[in-house]
Amino acid sequence: MKPTNLLRSIKIMQFEKMYDNWACGRLNAEEAAELLGMSSRNFRRWCRAYEAEGAEGLADKRLEAPSNRAAPVDEVTQMLSLFETTYSGFNIKHFHEYLLMQHNFSRSYNWTRNQLHNAGVVVKKKKRGPYKKRRERKPMPGMMLHQDGSSHEWITGCFWDLIITLDDANSEIYSGFFVEEEGTISTFRGLKEVILKKGLFCSLYTDRGSHYWHTPEVGGKVNKENVTQVHRALKHLGIELIPAYSPEARGRSERMFGTIQGRLPQELKLAGVKTMEEAKSLFKIFSRY
Repeated sequence: MKPTNLLRSIKIMQFEKMYDNWACGRLNAEEAAELLGMSSRNFRRWCRAYEAEGAEGLADKRLEAPSNRAAPVDEVTQMLSLFETTYSGFNIKHFHEYLLMQHNFSRSYNWTRNQLHNAGVVVKKKKRGPYKKRRERKPMPGMMLHQDGSSHEWITGCFWDLIITLDDANSEIYSGFFVEEEGTISTFRGLKEVILKKGLFCSLYTDRGSHYWHTPEVGGKVNKENVTQVHRALKHLGIELIPAYSPEARGRSERMFGTIQGRLPQELKLAGVKTMEEAKSLFKIFSRY
């Protein structure tokens, strides 16, 4: 029950008690009205309505009438149909962006989310756990870059590695491409694209993959003396290579991959992409993430 309807019901119950006291002569109209927080004239008006129609005569018809601002049923139905067909698999924010871009849609994100929740086509997410303080971003672009790969089923039946290189200061993606398998060659390709586009940078933050570091013991510390080809090349360029020792330490890139995995497969499906070559033309959408 809505709060306004609940308050109205409580008010009617209180009135019925005062009405009985007034009808039995224990209270006069002025005293009953004062206890209800209304004027004696309004109390008498309520009495006439109650005597004529009972409790139903006291219901506020305005609360039962549909809002003048309510969306037409056809608009809601069309929006739900698009979500379940054309944009199946999209998250709400991604879906709302396409409604604005492609369907001359004027409703807000919150309105769209509430309609999807009310219709039961999207389940409300559980409340997040306690907030964890994140590492502060670098104050300027170029001070630290992240490079990482993500293996995922980007189109049905096809698992590729997506290699991205992004800036720690603003999460801007400087390089992104698909390969069959992450390795030294893909790392050099990403670094080349970044340097040609943005110039040299100060440091690179990566996982402890074998193409970045030699790690004598599984899960142990890296051997900074026995350098890889990537590490040696970065040293020549004056770029510091920094190893991460947990997924949480690479939270910036992990969150970026979470966003991309939640959006890019739907974009590729919507565009009818079937091969890696066809997917290359869609890398411009990275700038939106």
